[in-house]
Amino acid sequence: MLPLVFYVKTPLEKWMLELSVWVSQLYPNMTQILDAISSPSDVKQLSLPQLEQLASEIREELITVLAKTGGHLGPNLGVVELTIAMHYVFNTPEDHFVFDVSHQAYVHKLLTGRRQQFHTIRTPGGLNGFMLRTESPHDSYGAGHAGTALSAALGMAVARDRTGGKEHIVALAGDAAFTCGIAYEALNNIPHHTRRLIVVLNDNEWSIDKNVGAIASYLNTIVTNPRFDYLHESAGRFVEKLGGKIALRMARKAEEAAKSIFWPSVIFEELGLKYYGPLDGHDIPTLIKTFEFLKAQNRPVLLHVLTQKGKGFEPALQKQKKFHGLGPYDPETGETKPPALRTYSEVFADTLVKLANMNPRVVAITAAMPNGTALDRFQPRHRDRYFDVGIAEEHAVIFAAGMATKGYKPFCAIYSTFLQRSVDPIIHDVCLQNLPVVFCMDRGGLSGDDGPTHHGLFDISYLRGIPNIIHMDPKDEDELADMLFTAMQYDGPAAIRYPRGTGPGTPVKDVPRAITIGKGELLQHGENDRVAIFALGALVPMGLEVARNLEGEGVSSAVINARFAKPLDVELLEFFARNVDVILTLEDHVLMGGFGSAVLEEVSNLGLSTPVVRIGWPDHFIEHGKPDALREKYGISAAAAIEKLRPYLVEPRMLQRVALPPPRV
Repeated sequence: MLPLVFYVKTPLEKWMLELSVWVSQLYPNMTQILDAISSPSDVKQLSLPQLEQLASEIREELITVLAKTGGHLGPNLGVVELTIAMHYVFNTPEDHFVFDVSHQAYVHKLLTGRRQQFHTIRTPGGLNGFMLRTESPHDSYGAGHAGTALSAALGMAVARDRTGGKEHIVALAGDAAFTCGIAYEALNNIPHHTRRLIVVLNDNEWSIDKNVGAIASYLNTIVTNPRFDYLHESAGRFVEKLGGKIALRMARKAEEAAKSIFWPSVIFEELGLKYYGPLDGHDIPTLIKTFEFLKAQNRPVLLHVLTQKGKGFEPALQKQKKFHGLGPYDPETGETKPPALRTYSEVFADTLVKLANMNPRVVAITAAMPNGTALDRFQPRHRDRYFDVGIAEEHAVIFAAGMATKGYKPFCAIYSTFLQRSVDPIIHDVCLQNLPVVFCMDRGGLSGDDGPTHHGLFDISYLRGIPNIIHMDPKDEDELADMLFTAMQYDGPAAIRYPRGTGPGTPVKDVPRAITIGKGELLQHGENDRVAIFALGALVPMGLEVARNLEGEGVSSAVINARFAKPLDVELLEFFARNVDVILTLEDHVLMGGFGSAVLEEVSNLGLSTPVVRIGWPDHFIEHGKPDALREKYGISAAAAIEKLRPYLVEPRMLQRVALPPPRV
């Protein structure tokens, strides 16, 4: 039997709610209820009008604080009532909430003892923008990538069952997460491994951009199926005659709760989860009654709730893509300061438009990130050659491989941190077959405020050991355009990593030109160089700074823009390894297995003993923060590099000079 999940406010409760709303409007800076919440147990003491007021105060807090720090505003505005209801019914940290991606966990943080620190979110040393197990016992599972919640929650449920625990496990996943193959791998296993698990499908029709694909269409069909039209109208007229408008609203809610009766083939039922919904995800009393019913069920269940991303802030409703995640903004208008320069992402997309104009075989593929990768600039110009496959990175890579077998040139635009999910398809489906797929790895290097789940610090390591692939890293915007052109002409797998944000502002040529594969660029060279600085990508300016500072101390240095993490410019490397006292490598990547490691290996292969000093990220996960401050903290700076070089510059080394051709300038 289905629960009666509708709720009617009493006249007194209506009056109290209206009074609290009036007080909040009269004194907009008062957040008396939110200020009193120090743990989820405080939420349970509130009346319905107070819960409604708490939702209003949380929205005001989100809008005000994130205007200064930036963050995922839209997703959190959409789950305010849902999160309040979850904490009203369940008991964390004994019960566990697993948020998919967890970028929508800000409300959860506010209700679990982090209210006083909330103004620090995404700032150095402050709260993380995602769930973090080391931050609070209420954060049962850390995340930052999509599609993990159901598998993790199932693992927790099975562990609970085996140890005889009684706690509830609730997985909250957006509809976009159901475009992930991982989610369906979990759904396939849930009914076979546990009898108690609650899955909440938060359906707002968006990930970062509008959701695409058959799953998005299917969920929309559940909500809007014409089979319900007659029921809507005839039942509505009948109930309204008997009980008026209030009874009509009650019937609407009961009808929504009962839709599973009329939808026996719903996919979740076929996979073994009892389906309930869709319900209004902003109706606190309905959600509370439903969760109280679901926690008593002795079977896996899925609750389908409908929410509005950006609810309560008009600019976020009008520009949902922009307000998914953004930097500081005006809390009144939602306006942000436009960057003075084009970002690397925009240079990438604009160049790809040019390449597609040149070559009808060029296609663009994204995994639900047209805005983040700037392919929304490509899509309107080449609609028939643009493919958004949803949050499905493995599929994106294999899909690209399939197109490549038919003569197309796919450019896969996927963040470096998300491409990690596709290592096997890159090896097995692309590189093993030597297919000409180009991996355009946005956010190569630090991703700043997003922290360790989003830093792109591992792609050289996970790619350079794979045969056939080449790996490029541009020093500026113009070189990025040249590398994209080079990759288009290269008949094999290619990867290009480039940073988040803007570059140095180098003008981009109208027509890009090809770069010789595996050849670096000599930026400066003297007759008596004692140091050879091989800098990669965004750290080339740091290499030039090191050289200037050493010159001030009377030490001459060569500076090489390496361009390629694979293949290395062995000719240039050998020349300097035989003619300088020490080699310095600079990279915005982990040291272990990175560019500097490749240089060390090649120097060893040459049978040389030239010391190699490496500057890069250490062997642990880097926290969130401002890139310049993090680089200073971890010794990725010109000053730190010079200090590491000093022991090798006390006395000149006995050089192993041989007759080699001079390096190219």
